[in-house]
Amino acid sequence: MDDTNITSLKTGFDATMATARAFMESRAILTAVELDLFTAVCEGSSASSVAHKIGTDPRATEMLMNVLVTQGLLKKAEDRYALTPVAEKYLTSTSPDSARDAIMHTVGLWNSWSTLTAAVRAGTSVAKRRRNAEETEAFIAAMHRNSLERASVVAGALGIARYRNMLDVGGGSGGYSITFARMNPALRSVVFDLGPVTRIARRHIKDAGVADRVSVKRGDFHSDPFGNGFDLVFLSAICHMNGPEENRSLFRKAFAALQPGGDLVIHDHILNADKTAPKAGVLFALNMLVNTAAGNSYSEEEYHAWLKETGFSRIRSVPLPGATGLVVGTR
Repeated sequence: MDDTNITSLKTGFDATMATARAFMESRAILTAVELDLFTAVCEGSSASSVAHKIGTDPRATEMLMNVLVTQGLLKKAEDRYALTPVAEKYLTSTSPDSARDAIMHTVGLWNSWSTLTAAVRAGTSVAKRRRNAEETEAFIAAMHRNSLERASVVAGALGIARYRNMLDVGGGSGGYSITFARMNPALRSVVFDLGPVTRIARRHIKDAGVADRVSVKRGDFHSDPFGNGFDLVFLSAICHMNGPEENRSLFRKAFAALQPGGDLVIHDHILNADKTAPKAGVLFALNMLVNTAAGNSYSEEEYHAWLKETGFSRIRSVPLPGATGLVVGTR
């Protein structure tokens, strides 16, 4: 092997090792968020004063804060710390733009991802458990933030103005229904989800001022009826939680809930035929392995086949910018 090949291999190995150690940087941020450290930092704070506020050890807190300086989240002058603009805007719990609640969902994912080796051996999640109230709030906060960032893009790709009656299955916070209703004053939507989630959705819907057109319906989408008369059934970030037969069953229920000519819209990670791209969706499949019984990321070909099997026609894919895409079938 010549020197050029040896150098190339060494460069590749170094990059692999950097990726393998990336969890260290991640864990520092997650621990700081979990401790609500950023909220405790004032201009000119010492590590000991921050430790006193959050109930941690001063020496260990200084070590953590020094790492946060290297990550651009804190500034340090002599032995005093201050927030950078990014941390102040997004990581303090008092900021109106705070993402702390959403990041707490990632804190929870840390625990399930630590079981990946066991899950690969077992072929399914080995960390099955129901979310408690705090974890549900964190999960829905993360989903709400994602939905508000993506909803207008999805609405534009669909041509949301042509719909009148929407069922938002597993609609979570109601973020998509809220945005769609704002963009289409003629649209009415029902957010269908579990009881603890619908209570959170009601709060967001009321705050958004669309409670006259967006309602909630409590139910389990696997077992409870959807109703009928809808011209749009929307499944965002739902199919990846299910196994193939669960998705076929869900599509059959959606078909029955739609008016003739109505659309089932799937918004999710859509993989290529051999399931090696896009990278975000491939990695997300492992997230489903460690967190669900049978979830996965699925290919365009799989979605098209399931829709055809369950009675849909005019099946088409609608690409979106970013990590996710749409698949649409018409009753």
